[in-house]
Amino acid sequence: MSIAKSGVSLVNKPNVLERARQVLLHEAEEIHQLAKRVSRDFEAAVQLILSCRGRVVVTGMGKSGHIGGKIAATLASTGTPAFFMHPAEASHGDLGMITAEDVVIALSNSGESDEIINILPAIRRIGARILSITGTADSTLSRESDVHLSAAVSHEACPLGLAPTASTTAALALGDALALCVLDSREFTAEDFARSHPGGSLGRRLLVRVKDVMRTGDAIPCISVQANIQQAIQEITSKGMGFTAVIDQTSTPVGIFTDGDLRRLFVQGQTDGNTPISEVMNHQPRLLGIQQMAVDAVSLMEHHKINGFLAVDASQQLVGAFNMHDLLKAKVV
Repeated sequence: MSIAKSGVSLVNKPNVLERARQVLLHEAEEIHQLAKRVSRDFEAAVQLILSCRGRVVVTGMGKSGHIGGKIAATLASTGTPAFFMHPAEASHGDLGMITAEDVVIALSNSGESDEIINILPAIRRIGARILSITGTADSTLSRESDVHLSAAVSHEACPLGLAPTASTTAALALGDALALCVLDSREFTAEDFARSHPGGSLGRRLLVRVKDVMRTGDAIPCISVQANIQQAIQEITSKGMGFTAVIDQTSTPVGIFTDGDLRRLFVQGQTDGNTPISEVMNHQPRLLGIQQMAVDAVSLMEHHKINGFLAVDASQQLVGAFNMHDLLKAKVV
């Protein structure tokens, strides 16, 4: 509903931009104070997750549940198998997802959410460990936990003091801190991150190899070192890559001839189609191994101002070719 249709007017209302700044600064200050209070309990929480032989099960009700879902997703994407379990569904069968090898992270600002308190005895019977994040140190949930982390705030950013705002931000930040400390402890790398994000841009950049983007077989522009310029032009035209490889009798690349080379020959007046390609080709073609990362080719193309590469196997025989269009198609760039 638009402001005009709803009848709401900004006239005589607090300055919107000033209110926005107040909210942001207040939540930032609450996180700043939270950082000052980080203690040995946090180290115990990290160790609890690191020692988990099962999965991390995150649970929370209402707004805490939304924060819990994000924490579970962050843990899962940074090397810690994790998922979110709705506490209300847990008592109706979803507790079957928990095993004795798991760690349960329970979020509740009050520490007294009925849906969570009601399933604590069952979680204990299963044998899973419990890590709680609450805004109240002396609460049922905190007392029943193996490790408790405080996400307490002085007051909410909500002017009514009712809507969870600063408290949920604090819990979210604490969850991020947990996930990243666990990541550091496990020496989780960008390559590891990419393996769990194969559909994202980082995954494509860090997982796609030359063999995944190169053209092979008859699609490779290739002529013999015994060929001439006319044959090179025909090969470049038919394969449409803007260049052709030049190979010897062992299929080893000994040169490359490009559209740019051809244009330079015309400028210089060297247009005889019978000229041996060996006299005009580039004798130092850029080669990449098929196992090299495709993203490496992007940097090399930019550095050397070229548009294509030849791919070779372990014996240095030509097995593929690719250009910038192939990298764009694979969404490496």
